This record gives sequence, structure tokens and C-alpha cells, in this order.
Amino acid sequence: MAARTLSSTSSSGVDELLFRNDAVSLCLLVNRRHRTLRIIDFRAGPTPSKRNFVLSAAKREGVEKIYTLVERDEVPTWTRLGFVREGSIPGFYKRSDAWILGAVVSQMSPSLREEGDDEQGAEGDDRGSPAVLLAERTSARARRLLRESEGRPLPAIKIAPASAVELRRAVAVAQRAGQALTGFEPFGRDAVRTGYVLSARGGFTLHAAWEMQSCFGNSFLEILSSPRHESERLATTAAIGALCDRLVDEKAVSTFTFAPADDQELCAALLANGFRRSAVLARHLVVGRARKDAILWSKKLVAPEA
Repeated sequence: MAARTLSSTSSSGVDELLFRNDAVSLCLLVNRRHRTLRIIDFRAGPTPSKRNFVLSAAKREGVEKIYTLVERDEVPTWTRLGFVREGSIPGFYKRSDAWILGAVVSQMSPSLREEGDDEQGAEGDDRGSPAVLLAERTSARARRLLRESEGRPLPAIKIAPASAVELRRAVAVAQRAGQALTGFEPFGRDAVRTGYVLSARGGFTLHAAWEMQSCFGNSFLEILSSPRHESERLATTAAIGALCDRLVDEKAVSTFTFAPADDQELCAALLANGFRRSAVLARHLVVGRARKDAILWSKKLVAPEA
């Protein structure tokens, strides 16, 4: 098995590892901050060697969570490899969804599942999992917050470009405070990231960024930190709305983002902007010193062109 590191953690926070032999062809994107590994598979099939290579790489790199994005017909392959279907990203491929299958490394079964077990672990069949139950409680609390603040005006938001240097400085400040949700690391390969700083009266400032795949029209949206109270939530709600408007101007068809599954303030701001919960990812984020489950929130921005 050949392997080589294609990018450096020092510049992006993500290492790109390529593995290839006669049986397996994989690209592994290792996010050092969150200790996750995204699998991009170039050769279909539920082979034991594929599973073994992914697991050995995850353990060697200190990864705690592994996941992959696939089209529907590849879902059985990954459930046989021991992954759980955690949800989907609607419109990720413009006219079709991407299914997210993940696994916590320490909880993976020792062998492949049998053919008849391919659909086990689907999100809809796993309603009692701790991550899903937490997400449901948080969503209910977020909706209650929205009802309580109904009719309160949102502040006017100013939006301006933010350079990579400015984003790095903002990340460092948020990290020291234990509030960083992200370091704005790449989600995909060869990503082009656009950064912004959003502000409102009263001293509110929020750094955000997205990366886009223009061929599919999707976008991955990230905000640096969560609102801590109602006034920040209202400003964050307005800021997310401004970002979505800008994404529409950039011809994005859809967008998605991650939020901690226990973060009712941020979830309320996303719900207020028409996002919906489309996946629950077990132990997917690190915020401060805590490892957390995540909700994937998605939104269709415009209908795809014919």
C-alpha cells in the first residue's frame, strides 16, 4: 500500500492522505482540530482491506470520528463496512443528495456486517441514540426561544470581506476563549474559501466563511462562534440571513453548516433562517476542550437550473 501526505497541517489544518493499491483507492482528509477523517473513495465495493486501511489510518493519525459522503446507491457499501447512516445533505450534488455515513473509531465492530444488515443504523432507525435524542431536545428548546422572541426586530448588519490573516487572528482569539466552532479548515479538496466579517451596532462582530463547489452549486457555511444570549442570537440571525443572501448572489443553490447538538442559541438562529436539521453526527466536533455531537443544518437557497 502506497501512502503520501499531499498537504500540510500548518497551512490549512487538514492533511490530505492518498492510499492506492490493486484493491483500494482512497483519499483521506484529516481534520486535526476536530480529529475527524473524511473518506473520499475512488473504487466502490465493501472490501475488508478498505475497512482495515481506513481504521489503521484513523488510529495512526489520532482520529476519533470517520465519515464519508456518498450517493444513495453507495449507502449499503458503507453500512456493511460498519458505518451508520447519519443523515443527508440535500442538493449536495445539485439534483441529488449526499448521504453521510459515519463511525466513532472506538465503537466500530470488529468485522464486516452481513448482507442483510446493510440498512441497520440508518438515522430513521436509530431514533433512540443519545446524539439524536440530544438534537431533538435542543431543537425543541430552540423553537421555544423563537416563540419567545417573536416580533423582536433584527439589527441591521454590515458585511465586509475578511482576509485569511484576519480570519486566523479571529480564530486565535476565539480559541483562547474556548468559543471557536471552527478554524475554517477545508471541508473538501482544492477548496476555495471566502471569508467575511459581519457587524452590528452595540459591538457585535462575527467572522464567517464558506467554500463552494460551483459545479454542483453547493456551499459549506461556517461561523466562528455561537451567540451567548438573546441579543447576540438576534444579531447572529440577521448575520446568517445576510450571508445566505450573498450566497444567492454567488449562484449557490444550497448551503449547509454544522452546529453543536447542545447549542440551542445557534440552532434557533439557523431555524429562523429556514435551515432544517438533515443529519445528526455523533462526536463530530471539538469545542474548547469538549467533544460534541453535531447537527448538520441545511437550506435550499434557489431551485437548480434545468
